[in-house]
Amino acid sequence: MIKVAPSILSADFARLGAEIEDVKKGGADYVHVDVMDGLFVPNISIGVPVVKSIRRATDMFLDVHLMIERPVRYAEQFCKAGADLVNFHIEADTQENILLAIDKAHALGKKAGVTLKPATAAEAVLPFIDRVELILVMTVEPGFGGQSFMYDQLDKIAKLRGYIDAMNPACELEADGGIDGETARFAKKAGCNVLVAGSAVFNKADRAAAIAAIRNA
Repeated sequence: MIKVAPSILSADFARLGAEIEDVKKGGADYVHVDVMDGLFVPNISIGVPVVKSIRRATDMFLDVHLMIERPVRYAEQFCKAGADLVNFHIEADTQENILLAIDKAHALGKKAGVTLKPATAAEAVLPFIDRVELILVMTVEPGFGGQSFMYDQLDKIAKLRGYIDAMNPACELEADGGIDGETARFAKKAGCNVLVAGSAVFNKADRAAAIAAIRNA
């Protein structure tokens, strides 16, 4: 089954609780929460207090994507704030510390994932693949919403699907960036089963139709 994870980066933050409720009613599977520190990526978004507030406002699965330097420092805080899954960029720290961050999430009963920037090779996940519940492929340069889908990431997605099927079949494969009713079919065909979409959902009046278009692309 294809899962759709609307990214709140494109939501109206003055109405965030209502926006999340709207996509829940529209059939969304996860809520994707982008956390940026202005260092790892050239933008600043939200942090632990907003995740706590979202957790109080919804029972939806919170897929928290940490685009921050040395995420091991905050792994426990985001888990305790209400994340159901925390995603760590493998480029953001040493292999040892990313593995430690994964362990911290698991110790608190949460799921963990690793994320790859566009320039990072698929092989970079191999030290982590048997320890995570999700692998996220960035199909834009991380930091800002509304960018165009990078079709050159499809070969990487296909390679990752092969690794997952061979080494950790329960692991989910997620694409984030430029996903809409058109590009979703390419990501799905390459092997993704979770699709993050921001503006393609939140910029539409009919969120249910937007989510269905992505799921059924």
